[in-house]
Amino acid sequence: MTARRQEFAELLETFRDTAVLVPLRNGGWLTVDFGGVRWILAFSNESAMARYAIARDEAHLEWPYRAVLGAKLLDAAVPGAGMPCGVALDAADGTEHAVLLPPVTGVVPDAFAVDRMRPEGASW
Repeated sequence: MTARRQEFAELLETFRDTAVLVPLRNGGWLTVDFGGVRWILAFSNESAMARYAIARDEAHLEWPYRAVLGAKLLDAAVPGAGMPCGVALDAADGTEHAVLLPPVTGVVPDAFAVDRMRPEGASW
């Protein structure tokens, strides 16, 4: 288990230091809600984003996006979501390559981690 934790810690550090592509929809980030968590969809490159568009049968649509530092998503966008929120990286790439960064301690700011107490005044 320790090796897996170390691997995840390294992956998280790399994600935080890397610019990822985040599609824009309806004036904000492209998100999906699942299991009471809002997931910001991010992609490591345009090919990964295209695979997601194809999987959704939306390859014919324009997919505007912004390059955003992973740390900004976790430290600013997640707290601004107004509900438990994490990041799904390369969501169309299956369990071997897709990565979920859940809203838990050590991944998102502690005040917004679901395994901690809710922030005072939070509606979720």
